Amino acid sequence: MFTGIVEELGEIVAKEDLADAARFTVRGPLVTSDASHGDSIAVNGVCLTVVDVVGGDSFTADVMAETLNRSSLGALEVGSRVNLERAAALNSRLGGHLVQGHVDATGEIVSRSPSENWEVVRISLPASISRYVVEKGSITVDGVSLTVSALGSDDAGEYFEISLIPTTLELTILGKAAPGTPVNLEVDVIAKYVERLQTAGR
Repeated sequence: MFTGIVEELGEIVAKEDLADAARFTVRGPLVTSDASHGDSIAVNGVCLTVVDVVGGDSFTADVMAETLNRSSLGALEVGSRVNLERAAALNSRLGGHLVQGHVDATGEIVSRSPSENWEVVRISLPASISRYVVEKGSITVDGVSLTVSALGSDDAGEYFEISLIPTTLELTILGKAAPGTPVNLEVDVIAKYVERLQTAGR
C-alpha cells in the first residue's frame, strides 16, 4: 500500500527484455537505502517487487507481460525518469490517499495550461473507469496522489483535469510530461468496493 506521495525521481539505468517479461534496473538512492529483496516500490504508480539491490543506489524488478501491456511501463527505456515511492509504513502519515499500486487504465496528457502559481493538466479519461472519477475526488496519476479539479468531454471523449503546484511540477515526472504522453491511472479503491457491494446482492 502506498500514499501517492512521490519520494524521489529515479531513472531507468538498464532494461532486459525477456520472452514474456522485462527486468528493469532503477536508480533511486533514497528508496534503495533501506530496500531488500521482496520489498515493494512503486514505479510510476505500479507496485513492483525488489529482486536485488545493485551498487547501493539501484534495484532490479521483474515486470510481467500483463503489467507491461496494462501500464505505461512497457514504453520505458534506459534514461527514462520515473516517480518512486516506498510502501507506506503503518506508523507513517497518510499524506495523499490509499494507493494500491494497481493500474486501472492508462490515459494520455491532452494539454497543459500554465498559470502564475500552478499548471492545469488535462488528461484523457478512459470510459472503463470514468464512473469512478468525481470532481474533488482523488486519483493517482503516474503514482502521484492528486485531486480532480474538473471533469468534461469533447469530440475526443471524456477527460479530467488536475492542478499541479510548483512542488509537484519540480519533483515528479508530471512536470515535464508533454501532450501525448501516456500516464498510469489508479482510481480510489473505495469507489470500486462501494460499487461491488451495491451490485453483489442483485
